Amino acid sequence: MMIVARVTIVVLAMIDLVTLHRAIQSVQRDLMVSDRRDLLDLMGSGLNVLIALRAQQLIMMPRVHSAIAPLVRVLVTASSVKTVTAKVWSSYDVLLADLDGVVYEGTAAIKDAPEAISVLQEQGLPIGYVTNNSSRKPETIAAQLAGFGVHCEPEDIIGSGKTGVDILKTLVPAGSKVLVVGGEGLRARVTEGGFQLVADSGDKPDAVIQGFAPDVSWRDLAEAAFSIQNGAKWVATNQDWTLPQEKGLAPGNGTLVSAVHTAVGQLPIVAGKPEPAIFHTAVEHFGAKNALFIGDRIDTDITGANRAGIDSVLVLTGVSTRKEVLGIKPEGRPTYIIGSMAELLKPYKGPKKTKRGFACDGVEVELLDNKVVVTIGDPKSLGALRAACAVIYGSELPIYALEVEAALYE
Repeated sequence: MMIVARVTIVVLAMIDLVTLHRAIQSVQRDLMVSDRRDLLDLMGSGLNVLIALRAQQLIMMPRVHSAIAPLVRVLVTASSVKTVTAKVWSSYDVLLADLDGVVYEGTAAIKDAPEAISVLQEQGLPIGYVTNNSSRKPETIAAQLAGFGVHCEPEDIIGSGKTGVDILKTLVPAGSKVLVVGGEGLRARVTEGGFQLVADSGDKPDAVIQGFAPDVSWRDLAEAAFSIQNGAKWVATNQDWTLPQEKGLAPGNGTLVSAVHTAVGQLPIVAGKPEPAIFHTAVEHFGAKNALFIGDRIDTDITGANRAGIDSVLVLTGVSTRKEVLGIKPEGRPTYIIGSMAELLKPYKGPKKTKRGFACDGVEVELLDNKVVVTIGDPKSLGALRAACAVIYGSELPIYALEVEAALYE
């Protein structure tokens, strides 16, 4: 292994950065290196040594090929390797993104999202996806993203199904019977976790795990309720009340969980956002030192990131509205607010303190007695929203005691 690690090769054909990112993950696993920065250090500054012809000769040698092939896939010119340490907004070494309402709505990509992700990947920024939707396999989601021109590895999709199964392992023994309410992705996770799938309360399951799938029926909910009433442990992948679709907001898993809750009179253990476990799993997966999370929902995405100690970006392309972010309590307040993912590619313009309020991007918002008003600029602009949030968040008065200019949130 150490011999392999000391071999330094520069491939003649330039490898695109997406391929580089995938290859680094592969070699990281092969060499059992926990941090990708350690991996790059292990490769050494010899990346600057151009020995491409020797590399080709080694590839042709059968006894050496198997040892160096993984590194041949990884190593590129020194200028390209430098971009692997690219950061968004000069601070964050990995971007973790929600999917529904951020990257896509149903089967349609959200405007600017795929393009922004591709640019960040080309710059060398690792990007992962943290989703509460457990209905599909990571491979299926990765294929959908590829259809939008977004490249990712299935293992970079951190779903609530995996976290839910990890919780199940703490509740019931390996090999226990588990009733799954949800889709193919969740069933696959349960099977991979070493549990026995059952479809009926008559099989006396030891646990029920409930996630979203568009074909979940009344019978599925009823069997879950019967099983829980008979003593089965109950885990829900998430409690999202709504799910963004092309036509608008549809009922999410939270509505289905609520139906079972009404029948059984108890609440499940929740695996996904806003619980911090799923965020911790994602940070550990990427070995991130300073992660940034972007989501469209205050109640799950932003609140969850805050609980996990991760800076957050609220993007206004999904569920949460201007009015909601203006009035949210401290636990749900985002670090940043943007209109679309394209703004991740530009320097962030944050609010600056003024004599009686805050200014942002040519707009000034002031607190006059109990009134939050725009004194300069367009109240419907993003700068006005950021400045108004700073005024409200910094006020000693609760939101219900403030009179906020309607144009800021209409």
